[in-house]
Amino acid sequence: AAPSALQEKTLVVAKPDAVQRRLLGDIIQRFERRGFKLVAMKLLQVDRRLVEQHYEQLRLKPFYPALVAYMTSGPVVAMVWEGYNVVRCTRAMVGDSSAVGTIRGDLSVHITRNVVHASDSVETAQREIGFWFQRDELVAWDSRDRDNIYG
Repeated sequence: AAPSALQEKTLVVAKPDAVQRRLLGDIIQRFERRGFKLVAMKLLQVDRRLVEQHYEQLRLKPFYPALVAYMTSGPVVAMVWEGYNVVRCTRAMVGDSSAVGTIRGDLSVHITRNVVHASDSVETAQREIGFWFQRDELVAWDSRDRDNIYG
């Protein structure tokens, strides 16, 4: 079995704008190239209940109603990626819309259409993965290239 550090997981959600703009391949490719392992993925039309559960901590923010409307406006792709330090690395890869070389910097134009969500901590990732996936939807598999990635 891999050391637990290699099995850290994070949730990444390609938001409706990413799906509509056909950016999924680019987003997925960045994680694959980085060496992270895809352990779950699904395309879904999110219902209001799931969005409200996921963004519960933002419910008092002025932009919250627009966020809920946006997240339920079209299909999203929810993914779980696994690897060493995957939560922190994913946050850096996502970046913000002014950081060239990041997912948001390269692919998004405006903060309200920022292409992806990524969990902000290991604890948050575990909670969020539970909102989006049943335990049996996560696939445990051995990556044949692990030695090349991690030594």
